[in-house]
Amino acid sequence: MRSLFDPSQVQAPAPGCIKRIILIGPYARRSWYEDSRTIEFSDYEFWVVVNHPLFADERCWRHARATIDRELGNRCAVDVEVYSKSDIRAAKSERDTFILGRIEAGIALYRAARDAPLPTRGNREGRP
Repeated sequence: MRSLFDPSQVQAPAPGCIKRIILIGPYARRSWYEDSRTIEFSDYEFWVVVNHPLFADERCWRHARATIDRELGNRCAVDVEVYSKSDIRAAKSERDTFILGRIEAGIALYRAARDAPLPTRGNREGRP
């Protein structure tokens, strides 16, 4: 998902960057279901936190969503919600239990402050 984020689709004052990717919902709570008889599965729910509100724009995520749809087809549903850091700050100041509870219960799959950056294109090892 990180490599499919396209910040060039909007003009923003800062370079586009993903700060966090969080798995929420039944897979994060370890309460998912998989019924092989009916081929029904729990949905995957990802929340992405970006550094600027403009990067939450749908245009930045078209390629990511299209790739997910193409790769998974109708095998399971995947929901990607994008929030900016200012959205999260506002949720904290308003004590929004919906957003804060899901972030707290979620599993951080990626944190910019903790995890390695993606390799540059054409250089798989990420060296200049």
